[in-house]
Amino acid sequence: MTILPRALTLAASLLAASAVLSQTYPSTPITLVVPFAAGSGTDAVARIVGKKLSERLKQPVLIDNKAGASAQIGAQFVARAKPDGYTLLMTTNTSHSANPSLVSNLKYDPIKDFTPVTRVGELPFALVVNKNDPATSLKDWIDRVKLNPGKFSYATPNSTSLVASETIKRIAGLDVVEIPYKSSPQALTDLIGGSVQMYVVDLGSGMGMINAGSVRVLGVTTKEPLKAIPGAVPIAKVVPGFDLTSWNGIFGPAGMPKPVVDKLNTELQEVLADKEVQKALSQLGFETWPTKTPEEFAKYVADQLAHWSTLIKQAGISPV
Repeated sequence: MTILPRALTLAASLLAASAVLSQTYPSTPITLVVPFAAGSGTDAVARIVGKKLSERLKQPVLIDNKAGASAQIGAQFVARAKPDGYTLLMTTNTSHSANPSLVSNLKYDPIKDFTPVTRVGELPFALVVNKNDPATSLKDWIDRVKLNPGKFSYATPNSTSLVASETIKRIAGLDVVEIPYKSSPQALTDLIGGSVQMYVVDLGSGMGMINAGSVRVLGVTTKEPLKAIPGAVPIAKVVPGFDLTSWNGIFGPAGMPKPVVDKLNTELQEVLADKEVQKALSQLGFETWPTKTPEEFAKYVADQLAHWSTLIKQAGISPV
């Protein structure tokens, strides 16, 4: 007869503990791991979002760049961290949608090893060439590549660039050589210097060079034209069947307490609704697009994992 009262007491205690946890979190600085180099698009987004989140939580949000191995190093670090809400990951489809199909011995599970908090938005990519390239449009460039098989190369420091480039190659029937890079800034430098001829770059790291006229945009990965780059044609208009979205979101390690996840999600909703934040992100070409709940984000991540698996298989990319 005492089981029910004890159960009720336990439930009440758990609710009380959850309420206290929600009220006291965070009590120390939060580390926001970025699995890409400083100067990358995701790094720029993390610094804008982290600054405003720090103001709202009244605790420092420290950006920690753990770049390398196509986001694997940073993702593994967070997957193994204590799930207390003090170590978070701002990442993209590279680690959570593409790597499972690109890396044969991936040392983390994008679903089981993480707690989704919120999708932040979409970081569009643009197909750029050297400013002195004679092509005046994406169609012109494709036609020229077809006349010169094996003589053109493209830079690829991340999986979005790789899958986008290989998808264009497959659909358009191009013979272009892949040149891997460790970071976006290095890839851009070599494109400007003429070492490579094409790069599908995230606007976060490429917008400065685009605005300066150091590189020329021939197409964008979004389905519709971008306000940030007037006149740039969506790649899908020239390469029918091209369908790629580069998303950005925040995770914690698996097993984070729900009150902490919910509090972070609530605060991030306010951060991403802030007009100053939206303006700063839009200057990067970033499109703010938050999920409303952690559960909605979890479903989106699972759906994107399946979608990217199909994209990679269609592109004929084998895991390494």
